[in-house]
Amino acid sequence: MRVIVLGAGIVGVASAWFLRARGCEVTVVDRQAGAARETSFANGGQISVCYAEPWANPAAPLKIARWMARADAPLLFRPRLDWRQWDWCLRFLRECTDARLRANVRDIVTLASYSRATLQALRTELAIDYDHLERGILRFFTDRAVMEAVAPGAALMREFGVERRVLDAAGAVAIEPALASIAHRIVGADYTAADESGDVHRFTAALAERARAAGVDFVFDQEVTRLVARDGRIAAAELLGRDGRHSALGGDAFVVALASQSPALLRPLGIHAPIIAAKGYSATFPVVDAARAPQVSLIDDAHKLVFSRFGDRLRVAGTVELGSEQPRALDDVRCETLRRRSAELFAGACDWSQPAFWTGLRPATPSNVPLIGRSRVANLWLNCGHGTLGWTTGAGSGALLADLLTGRAPAIDFRPPMGRR
Repeated sequence: MRVIVLGAGIVGVASAWFLRARGCEVTVVDRQAGAARETSFANGGQISVCYAEPWANPAAPLKIARWMARADAPLLFRPRLDWRQWDWCLRFLRECTDARLRANVRDIVTLASYSRATLQALRTELAIDYDHLERGILRFFTDRAVMEAVAPGAALMREFGVERRVLDAAGAVAIEPALASIAHRIVGADYTAADESGDVHRFTAALAERARAAGVDFVFDQEVTRLVARDGRIAAAELLGRDGRHSALGGDAFVVALASQSPALLRPLGIHAPIIAAKGYSATFPVVDAARAPQVSLIDDAHKLVFSRFGDRLRVAGTVELGSEQPRALDDVRCETLRRRSAELFAGACDWSQPAFWTGLRPATPSNVPLIGRSRVANLWLNCGHGTLGWTTGAGSGALLADLLTGRAPAIDFRPPMGRR
């Protein structure tokens, strides 16, 4: 079977690797010059099974409404005259019930746990170096009311086998000494030793090279302009090269793993993928004093920021912007929020005057549960909508998609949103 995978981020490359391992002839197409150059380029770096709660919960609508007036809000919603945005918002509101929250947590945790184990197995099998650390994730709080408000969510996660160890300020500093300077402001923390961190770009690029060596073809610098349908099936993907020339790539099956670009490609086929482009920011700073920079991956709950150490670099990421009119443009206010908070927490750790800012579009479904499986078109498969958890769920999503497409029994009981509609 010849399978065409559209998209060379972590999800697409993982899909290609496992499809090839299951005997398929695989070609991967991407508009960039190499793998992991867009959404999988510079995220927060966390493999965060234990902090994988969906955005949609009973408290979310009021919280988002309060943030709308703040330019530096952790989640900023910019209303637009676009029916697709409002359709997504209505679907999001339907997910904000206790019953839907429980179902979504179950599905996300199932996929995330499987994916972490899959990533670990790949790391061992292929000896890939990507600045990974197995030191867990520590979330610290500077507001007691906020800490108490997240307790029900932690209790729900525990029901699905996800445990977080509750700590006081001294316990948090014992795990991450770089927090000592703000210990007097920390009112509590929770910690999960099983979670990890690492550079998704380095991992994906290395996995792509291993996949190429295993026989996967990669076609870069080619944008997918449309899927050509004939007799109820996809016959080819139409491509546009940097030289302006069109071409067509045929196959037996097609996998759409194009993150936030997926809905536009699927729309002409009558397939509505409820995915919104959630704009996120990151900054990477050179470490100048290793003792002052954190080694444990952190979540600053007050500012909804994450910190991960990649060797001699510190990555800080966060903030979500929905409805931006300039999807990839940097916003000075939000960039400064990253730099200012990082310097406040870890004074002297990095050269804060040398930030490498980045912004990317996280493809979020209303439930935060990705779309994985066959579409209404017989030979067209979806692996998209992973939101902020693409790195956490990417390896497992690739393995799951490969099982489904090749007719194998999947390793987990996963019910994607498309199967529940």
